[in-house]
Amino acid sequence: MRSFDEILAISAARKGGAEKVLAGAMMPKSASELAQIPADRWLAQMARGIFQAGISWQVVEAKWPGIAAAFQDFAIGPNSMMDDASFDALLADPRVIRSGAKIAAIRDNAAFIRREEEAGGFARRIADWPGDDFAGLLDWLSKNGSRLGGNTGAYMLRQMGRDGYLLSKDVVARLVAEGVIAGAPSSRKAMAAVQAAFNQWQAQSGQSLNAISRVLAQSIDG
Repeated sequence: MRSFDEILAISAARKGGAEKVLAGAMMPKSASELAQIPADRWLAQMARGIFQAGISWQVVEAKWPGIAAAFQDFAIGPNSMMDDASFDALLADPRVIRSGAKIAAIRDNAAFIRREEEAGGFARRIADWPGDDFAGLLDWLSKNGSRLGGNTGAYMLRQMGRDGYLLSKDVVARLVAEGVIAGAPSSRKAMAAVQAAFNQWQAQSGQSLNAISRVLAQSIDG
């Protein structure tokens, strides 16, 4: 496996310099900043990612004000206790992308967040999760939330400001090239190997996981 500096040199040669590559990485929020994000904003970002999956993001963006209004601006209480009549009303609401599975996922994620709020706080749980076990955080979201697997959970976390990696096609290609994994990671063993590689590169560089993820992505021709 190449060192971080070696991969950064590949990215820099392709993209006009190391500074340019690193400057494009999102700056993560601090743990205290993350912990202060209200529960409804987490649900809103989950919903955005769920609705964007498989359809044009521009369509979701255009409909977003209506979607937010239909879901009562993603208030946790009403959405977590959505009854059949409310569900059916949303399914018939022209403001919403009318997918029963996606509407149910938002209801179920509201219930997931509510449980965590009662147990000490959803945002606090995200903020306190160790960076050297980001794979564990993704697994927790996937197992306890709804439709938060794949890159949906990771993208939600990045948009909210949590430091982490995004296993895009290019990032996976670099991990394969370095012998970390054989293909897109779909098992706990593969994700442990991914985490170990990111931990090693972070120890070498002192960079955020966001920055390392970007460097890996920028090192691939595409």
